[in-house]
Amino acid sequence: MMEEIECKPPTQLIVEASISSTDHPEKNNSGEALSPSCSNILTKIHAGYFRISLSLGCQALLWKILTQPNGVSRDVLHVFSKLPSTACLLLWCLAALTQISLTLVYALRCYFQFDLVKAEFSHHIGVNYLYAPWISWLALLQSAPILLQNSSLLHMILCWTFIVPLAMLDIKIYGQWFTTEKRFLSVMANPTSLISVIGNLVAARAAAQMGWKESAVCMWSLGMVHYLVLFVTLYQRLSGQNSLPTILRPTFFLFFAAPSMGSLAWNSITGTFDTTSKMLFFFSLFLFVSLACRPFLFKKSMRKFNVAWWAYSFPLTFLAMAAVEYSREVKCHVATLLMLLLSVVSVLVFLGLMMLTAANIDRLLGGTDDPILAFCKNKKSNAGATTK
Repeated sequence: MMEEIECKPPTQLIVEASISSTDHPEKNNSGEALSPSCSNILTKIHAGYFRISLSLGCQALLWKILTQPNGVSRDVLHVFSKLPSTACLLLWCLAALTQISLTLVYALRCYFQFDLVKAEFSHHIGVNYLYAPWISWLALLQSAPILLQNSSLLHMILCWTFIVPLAMLDIKIYGQWFTTEKRFLSVMANPTSLISVIGNLVAARAAAQMGWKESAVCMWSLGMVHYLVLFVTLYQRLSGQNSLPTILRPTFFLFFAAPSMGSLAWNSITGTFDTTSKMLFFFSLFLFVSLACRPFLFKKSMRKFNVAWWAYSFPLTFLAMAAVEYSREVKCHVATLLMLLLSVVSVLVFLGLMMLTAANIDRLLGGTDDPILAFCKNKKSNAGATTK
């Protein structure tokens, strides 16, 4: 037996080393080579990153409303009138610079990584964030300095330029909800679907401020009807699967962002913060308190910094702006205190996210736990396997 064992040849272990594809520069659809750093950025920056510029633009709009003489009640007018106009202008410039930078990067992504953009459009969460760039531009337009007045021709052209893509997305996505079997609302519904509603309501407010009342009512009714359908679907858990990852739980704040924006849009349409606007404001305030009383719901999503954290900022800003308009209409101490509280919370959350983003810029651009990125990569790898 010993001799037979010694006669056997020794077992050889052969390890093959494969060279990663990252050693070679990626190529775009036309075959042009990309540098590794540029390719990495284009694969990481998806439409969800426009939450940052959206939060900046909404915060600039809040500051603009607060510094206007008729934006707050007389009791606290002297507090906000001391805010220098240059601070609001610098915030708007920062928001515009961020929006322009993200737009350029995403335009390059559409050219060099079009497969990822198509995969993003196929994703039940990623497709909703395609509304975010246009909402951000409309927020910037509404918070713009006095150089871009509502009656100017440039303002009207830009407003229509940003509203038309929103309407086209509505026709595409809302049409799929009740005509395409694999994309029924009962299957595709998730909290990020509310971004489409917010887009319609922001467009309605922009149209109302330019005097296009019929267009504003059309966009407002389209947004509020779909909000009602979405709210009932999500409230009763009619979606066929748990389609929202834990890391995206901050998007639950979109539940009260939509009625807040609805109250602001209706206020612009009617010219007064009437009963309809008050009902929507109180409903959004109730939803905010309901979520604020359940911090453990967001505990798991707060373990690692992610771009999804910016979903906390702009819903709070919408609610604060609605509180400002409510305080202006009611003119009582309780309404003023509520407006001050929500405005301070909005500003503090915004500043906190700014500092966290600056401190975690590497994690923000190099994170691999983003569910949208994972889906896009799988979609692209599957497409590459089928072509081979």
